[in-house]
Amino acid sequence: MSDKADISKLFQSLHGSLVGQLRLARETIAHPTAKGDASEAHWIDLLNNYLPQRYRTTKAFVIDAGGNASDQIDIVIHDRQYSPLIFEHQGATYVPAESLYAVFEVKQEASAENIKYAQAKVASVRRLERTSLPVPHIEGVARAKEPQNILGGLLCVDSSWKPALGNPLRTSIEADMADGRLDLSCIAAVGVVEVTDDDQIAIYENEKALTLFLLRLISLLQQQATVPMLDVMAYARWLE
Repeated sequence: MSDKADISKLFQSLHGSLVGQLRLARETIAHPTAKGDASEAHWIDLLNNYLPQRYRTTKAFVIDAGGNASDQIDIVIHDRQYSPLIFEHQGATYVPAESLYAVFEVKQEASAENIKYAQAKVASVRRLERTSLPVPHIEGVARAKEPQNILGGLLCVDSSWKPALGNPLRTSIEADMADGRLDLSCIAAVGVVEVTDDDQIAIYENEKALTLFLLRLISLLQQQATVPMLDVMAYARWLE
């Protein structure tokens, strides 16, 4: 008789370890900025460790070929193959809009104010222009890919609401279903919130919420396939 793995216990162990790290930063660091920086670093490490290697996660500004820039984004998930342009200047990272799969804002807890703030950050990214080139392959050239939706969301440990996943959360998410739409958000202690393709809000209360978020994020990234191949020479005009 072959041995079987207890996948439920594996998920519980993973969730407990990750949430423990996030709570530790929140409870032991007093200075708000330092606490925020530590939380962002934990989320970035988490995503870099558990997402497939084709993705890279960092804190960055997002730019387009026209010279426009987003607000600084806590977490940017971008491509490692088709969009190699990453700029570093005076300690800040700049990533081309074409390379993006997802962007997230990190806060200590979910609240109406923090959701509105995250929506504004996500909107500043989605308003940027993105180029796209035909892709050469062994059998010829594939047509240029239409830029896909950039996933957006809020990541936090707890909620300021009681109950955490009630109507105030739903109302705040519904307040911006356009450029600031939050497709996938995680309140690590209690649950995951997703806006579906038909603009319905699905709320999943789960004691392993952080693990559920990771699996759902990977699933959504798989559905996106690969980002468009950016037009490098559209950026080259800034050399003139």
